Amino acid sequence: MSSPRGQSSGLRLLQFHRPQFDINRSPIPELTYESRRCIQTLAAYRPPKSSLRYPKSRSAAVLVALFVGRMGDLYVLLSRRASSLRTYAGDTALPGGKWELRDKSIEWTARREAYEEIGLPLDYKKVPLLCILEPFLAGNRLIVTPVVVIILDKTLRPILNSAEVTSLFSHPLASFLHADPPFPLEPEMLEVKYHTYSDYESRSTPGKVRMHNFLTGREAGGTKPIFGLTASMLIEVAIIGYGRDPDFEPYAPGQLSMQRRIAQALRHDPIFREAALAEGIDPDKTPDPTSLGESRRPDADMKRRRRGFSLGFAKL
Repeated sequence: MSSPRGQSSGLRLLQFHRPQFDINRSPIPELTYESRRCIQTLAAYRPPKSSLRYPKSRSAAVLVALFVGRMGDLYVLLSRRASSLRTYAGDTALPGGKWELRDKSIEWTARREAYEEIGLPLDYKKVPLLCILEPFLAGNRLIVTPVVVIILDKTLRPILNSAEVTSLFSHPLASFLHADPPFPLEPEMLEVKYHTYSDYESRSTPGKVRMHNFLTGREAGGTKPIFGLTASMLIEVAIIGYGRDPDFEPYAPGQLSMQRRIAQALRHDPIFREAALAEGIDPDKTPDPTSLGESRRPDADMKRRRRGFSLGFAKL
């Protein structure tokens, strides 16, 4: 529910009720050792507390829905957006969308959007929460929070909203740490690299931002690669879950941390300032970006944020 002006209106999007997830008591199919560790690490992950206050009208969420494949590896669900959409038509994307007044938390935003787009049930037992990541600044001036869940019910079947989604497919999560493809390429794609990137000048913050591009193996059928914000989020999920760096450099030289970029946008971008003022938030009270951490991902602080990381490892 929207907060009236003058009340504590900046939505504390990372504050939510979190049921305990125990991998040893969950009906998960047989896992590889690496997949089991990844799930446990994600379930134990906690994002650092943030002093930034985001206007709800510029907030959004995506659902990173993982499931276990036949060989015990982890896959993420991706969709091909409908060609009739006004924005990002035909793009490969994660289910998600903007926060709405009825949403009780940012987790609920992601779950609701996934239910509306691909029919994923709003059932915490069938699709439990693993973790919520730190938010990302999107090019369309939204602050987007990835919500990571795991699908336990193997009988679930997608129900696609044809007005928004053309098709649904999966991609190996670990492949976002590698420059080599996880699948054999079609003959016409042999000269195309599985992973590429380009550095762009950011429209909302100083400096360059690295944009990644991963082939899906379905390009011959019209599916676009995984790129931009979606690719960056999945790289981050894989880094956290598998506990290692990718075999490519994920950031542009001198690229600001995401927290600094968001603070810069909140303080100086007219769209964010107007949205904040409309919700009773003073954008000039946003912390100075230079006072925030420079690290671009949770490396040094990872151990501090993993609560009970060793829980269940004796049973591996």
